[in-house]
Amino acid sequence: MTHKFVLVTAFLVALVAHGFSIANAVESSKIVQYVVVDEDSLPSLNVPAILQSLTGKKGDPANGRKVVINRKKGNCLACHVMPISEQPYHGEVGPELNGVASRYQEGELRLLLVNAKFINEDTIMPAFYRNSGFNRVHKKFKGKTILSAQQVEDVVAYLMTLK
Repeated sequence: MTHKFVLVTAFLVALVAHGFSIANAVESSKIVQYVVVDEDSLPSLNVPAILQSLTGKKGDPANGRKVVINRKKGNCLACHVMPISEQPYHGEVGPELNGVASRYQEGELRLLLVNAKFINEDTIMPAFYRNSGFNRVHKKFKGKTILSAQQVEDVVAYLMTLK
């Protein structure tokens, strides 16, 4: 496989993943305020994190699993291999998520879902809980997030089961 082919494939997967997710944007003109803590202020972190739940409560891992496998919501399978054998065609653009809870803390996963660009500006992973700061957004998607605050918490809860 050539380098060019791999890059084009990764780009196409990212477009499909982002497009399907945007199609189900959540009405959310009010984003829940959150605080990002960096590894300088809390040395036990691997990367910056959002330590507090966006909703003030724990997410539901069963609902989170439904979001990650739903190709019109989280669509995580477009880019990540996951321990979900009933769904075919897992992407390989992003890191494998088997064992992700052993590599990241809950708050780190929350920030990666909210806006992975906070950690890596060049990532192709969409910001699932952001509603502004984009270029050329279609008017019907302006002011909306891909996932709700509760869906983010549910996905975090599910990912924390993947030890």
